[in-house]
Amino acid sequence: MPPARHTLTVRLARLLVGLPLYGVGCALTVAAGLGVDPWTVLAEGISLRTGLGVGWVTNALGALILLAWIPLRQRPGIGTVLNVLLVGTCMQITLDLLPSIDHALLRVLALLAGIALVAIASGIYLGAALGAGPRDGLMTGLSRRTGWPVWRSRASVELTVLALGWVLGGTVGVGTIVFALGIGPAVHLAMRLLAPGARESGSRAVESVPAARAAR
Repeated sequence: MPPARHTLTVRLARLLVGLPLYGVGCALTVAAGLGVDPWTVLAEGISLRTGLGVGWVTNALGALILLAWIPLRQRPGIGTVLNVLLVGTCMQITLDLLPSIDHALLRVLALLAGIALVAIASGIYLGAALGAGPRDGLMTGLSRRTGWPVWRSRASVELTVLALGWVLGGTVGVGTIVFALGIGPAVHLAMRLLAPGARESGSRAVESVPAARAAR
């Protein structure tokens, strides 16, 4: 196999492993019921209002966000498309299979395991560098078009999303704070361990990890 093709195969494999794992991690944070990241708060709120599964809502939100890429002149990659298709789907399948978590300690463990899986998944798929997730692209696109630093674009978008999701009934709690404080360092460590050669190119994407998503 030619080296270039082998490299592309490995990068695609990273996506096909990392993105589903990201969905599983997000599902665990939802199942814990202690609070989730801003975009999942919005997905939960919409889910409560529509009756659609939170994973399917996550997919739909990802597709809608891509429409906002048009005026921002963002270009999707294969990783962008797979992000929209796989994260929410795997999230929903996991939620459908998980039993209800009632014990307080188990809920804490589910939250921590979910955050850890999201970080590991990010370290795997960000190293592929085959296209930003829809939410990441929205934030970096806003930053480029407005001249704001990425952190300001991210904060503005995620605070708006968090408030809207909370009004709709999404779960905001201690888990939201733990996710916000823990996901950045956890993803940084995962990138060092799982994608050391891609840290520089991946760091821009890490800046937009949902205080989120996966990334989503």
